[in-house]
Amino acid sequence: MEASSPRILVFSSLFPSPADPNAGIFIRERMFRVAKRLPIVVVSPKPWSPFDWLVRLFRPRFRPLTPGMEVQQGISVYYPRFFSIPGVLKHWDSTFMALGSYLTLKRLKKKFGFKLIDAHFGYPDGHAASLLARRFNVPLTITLRGSERTYVEMPQFRRRIVAGLQAADKVIGVSGSLTKLALDLGVQEDKTISIGNAVDCQRFQPVDRAEARRRYELNETDPVIISVGWLIERKGFHRVIEVMPELIQRHPGLRYLIVGGAAGADSMETRLRQQVVALGLQDHVKFLGPMKPDDLKWPLSAANLFVLATSREGWANVFLEAMACGLPVITTDVDGNAEVVCRAELGQVVPFGKPDVLVSAVDLGLTRTWDTQAIRAYAEENSWDNRVDTLCQVIERSVSER
Repeated sequence: MEASSPRILVFSSLFPSPADPNAGIFIRERMFRVAKRLPIVVVSPKPWSPFDWLVRLFRPRFRPLTPGMEVQQGISVYYPRFFSIPGVLKHWDSTFMALGSYLTLKRLKKKFGFKLIDAHFGYPDGHAASLLARRFNVPLTITLRGSERTYVEMPQFRRRIVAGLQAADKVIGVSGSLTKLALDLGVQEDKTISIGNAVDCQRFQPVDRAEARRRYELNETDPVIISVGWLIERKGFHRVIEVMPELIQRHPGLRYLIVGGAAGADSMETRLRQQVVALGLQDHVKFLGPMKPDDLKWPLSAANLFVLATSREGWANVFLEAMACGLPVITTDVDGNAEVVCRAELGQVVPFGKPDVLVSAVDLGLTRTWDTQAIRAYAEENSWDNRVDTLCQVIERSVSER
């Protein structure tokens, strides 16, 4: 790392912390690789209000407390708090986020000397970062990751997202569909670029299927499907559970592994477990809970097919992680999914909201013979090296042009 390399301040409210170690792992994966080439510091603002303790009486996991600062893999991560009333005035979150982060950035400007703010998500982070970048007179990059599609449907949020994007020096979409969204919102074409996420093929690789199945008490001959993600509505676990009875008629020994944990107030875990009981699927569905990335290769290797009936995605890292373990992917035709599952030998993309088509795709996926080496090779093509090269070029150019 050269002494003249521009210093980067990564700004994202979704980032792993001691209170929530699985939040925003995909951002850390991406930016800590950039950190091997360019010096970075991370600021991850956390919402707070004097009423939080009252909400925790009913929802113990609501807004878990984080330290003010910690060091992760040699990189400093700061967690300033910003005022945010639960459930109301959410269109003010970006302004309060900027105000709550200001003193931290002021200290880091003197101590670290950052030359660019790199924000993740268009709202609230992107708009907040645009206010801070203007205050500290540094260039700004904003990465769109998928949640923006929901926010732009509401005028009070749309205005702030547009203001943030137009203030940015570069807008990065993790998929082509998100880059197009930026263009539709009026961002100049020469300010946009698509840089997808990637996969660590050393961490995610096939392990012995028989051993993997023994870990989870699965028979060697039973067909197994798997989904990985937060247990929230948009990930679509309930949509897969819904079609399990019909799939079991075709594949009596079918097992469904669900890997993931609760996600605060949006968690569907209780509802999913109730759905399993209501459909009499207790012997067919296993909840494995959240897992560290290093452990995911085991349940992935135990499965025959990865299924995610999601309603919204930017660029789903988990598809590449499954493919790195040799799994074909069945998913829905939303946002950037078809950009990842882009060839028939990798899996199938089905229309969203069509349970019968989902059943047919999973049925075919379980009976078809897949070239697992070709699937693994595609994942290897999507390694981090090329992505990081492009990211560093975008950052360095944004600083030099300013």
